[in-house]
Amino acid sequence: MVTLRTVGTDEDIEQWRQVKLTLLPGERVPSVAEIRSMNRPDRLMILAEIDGVVAGHGIAARSDLAGRASIAPRVLPGFRRRGVGTALLRALVDHVGGLGYPAVAALVDEPESAGFAVRFGFVEVDRQVEQVRAVGVEPAPLPHPGFEIVSIADRPELWPQAYHQVAVEAVQDMAVTSPMQVSLDEWERDWINAPEATFVAVVDGAVIGLASLMLDEDAPDRAEQGFTACLRSWRGRGVASTLKRQTLWWAAEHGIREIYTWTQRGNDDMRRLNEHLGFTYGQVSVTFQSSLPLSV
Repeated sequence: MVTLRTVGTDEDIEQWRQVKLTLLPGERVPSVAEIRSMNRPDRLMILAEIDGVVAGHGIAARSDLAGRASIAPRVLPGFRRRGVGTALLRALVDHVGGLGYPAVAALVDEPESAGFAVRFGFVEVDRQVEQVRAVGVEPAPLPHPGFEIVSIADRPELWPQAYHQVAVEAVQDMAVTSPMQVSLDEWERDWINAPEATFVAVVDGAVIGLASLMLDEDAPDRAEQGFTACLRSWRGRGVASTLKRQTLWWAAEHGIREIYTWTQRGNDDMRRLNEHLGFTYGQVSVTFQSSLPLSV
């Protein structure tokens, strides 16, 4: 029999993390402390068990894209086709439906999960592709005559400025299916985990671009390329490429052997820049969406 319970203790959170680490070994999973800091009233994290053994987990929360919630029911391989996925899906959909969301979305990374989503009425709405870069001997980027690069560790006051001066404009241009909704609180809490590996380009005290690495305590020799953006008026002038080279150099200096990033379908400029910097292609992740209420 499948039983579900809400994640509450640090031990619960670690069990939840281990499910995701098992199923998505190449993806960074936030630490227990990070997950705790992300808690908010609309967020639900659950564990599924069979005979007291963890069989899967789920999460439901407001999406960063307006007008929908995000869910992720995941089942460990040895427990599939035993009703675990359906029980998780039902609980997550009931939660977000009760909050009044008109639609729900989920990322799908394998054919079996895609088939499960389609059976319950989900349809594909977007795709993201992974790009991967091996880190070798990386030269420090040459100083640019038009701007200065500084780390947030050295200038922490620039991170909220980066939100107001760059991010608010840049997220409007992202190749997504509905508008991004990121508050300053979320920016300061969720969009940075290593100030020393987060860099901004500055002109006359104003931030014009940013790039970062998200470090991984479970795989310290790998890092995810965080949000990279620059002002529209500075695009095509070497800001993003210089910032990305800065993160590559920092990675090499700190024992990181591989960097990966995800780009949405339609973000051709960033894909081309990554290709130019030596990134190669990896996995594909598909976004499936359904209106609510969902028939489960």
